[in-house]
Amino acid sequence: MTGRLAGKTALVTGAGSGIGRSVAERFAREDAAVVFSDRDIQAARDAAAPFPTAIAVRLDIADEASVEAAFAVMDAAGKTPDVVVANAGVQLFGQDAKIADLDLEVWQRTVDINLTGTFLTTKHAVRAMLGRGGSIILTGSPTGLNGEGADFTAYSSTKAGIHGLGRTVAAAYADQGIRVNTVVPGYTETPLVTAISGDPESRAAIVGRIPLGRPGQASDVEGIMVYLASDESSFATGATFRVDGGMTSL
Repeated sequence: MTGRLAGKTALVTGAGSGIGRSVAERFAREDAAVVFSDRDIQAARDAAAPFPTAIAVRLDIADEASVEAAFAVMDAAGKTPDVVVANAGVQLFGQDAKIADLDLEVWQRTVDINLTGTFLTTKHAVRAMLGRGGSIILTGSPTGLNGEGADFTAYSSTKAGIHGLGRTVAAAYADQGIRVNTVVPGYTETPLVTAISGDPESRAAIVGRIPLGRPGQASDVEGIMVYLASDESSFATGATFRVDGGMTSL
């Protein structure tokens, strides 16, 4: 049986672990030719290894030269992307804080990676898709929608910026057949959030605010990502898709 993404080439950033890896692996199982990209090239290679049509590319989203180089490698390999998932990011537990306590260095690092990195990924994705069309999927967060991130000023602000970026780019390039949507995972237990998942009290507090009564898993996000990557979502752009167990519905 042919997968839902047969004939498509997809780039996923942050594909060495967590949500990015889960989504990239699912895309590959849906018969996409997947580019697993990560700042940690060995992690990307390990993730890509089981899939014959996949390649791994080193990509530091905060460095435009690195982003340009990654797209050039893809082009040289005949893998011009039909789908780009801008997923890579950081959440600096123990450093990010309420604004009065937040160091400028932590703010800047978070902005550089999360917001500027998503900008650079999206910029070069659009350039690669001009004249062809395609689907760009951004990874947002409930912290960009409500008060979930009160203690994470930098992270929450960058995610709110990503939501705005997605709407703006969607409006600017809809007439070029380039769709841009944002997926909002809720609290998802990946290596990014071990500071919460490893602390029973903190974990219980956040899970207690999820109506479905459990934390998310990386696999919970795969389905909506496949939908947005596929032609099934051809009339969806500029939208926000929440996969958060109901956390932001209250």
